[in-house]
Amino acid sequence: MKLELTVPSMACSACVDTISKAIAGIDPAAKVEADTKTKRVAVETDATEASVKQAVESAGYPVS
Repeated sequence: MKLELTVPSMACSACVDTISKAIAGIDPAAKVEADTKTKRVAVETDATEASVKQAVESAGYPVS
């Protein structure tokens, strides 16, 4: 499944690393692409949308 999330508080490469690690924690095979300028995170994963959002939010980055 391909998801597109908006993460307004994502500002730097450290944010991207934290978000990527959070998603990898629920799906190690997930592909994550993030753009700090557009605040978009594209995720290709077998995990559910709800679990991906929860992982990102648990890492401290609210999803809008």
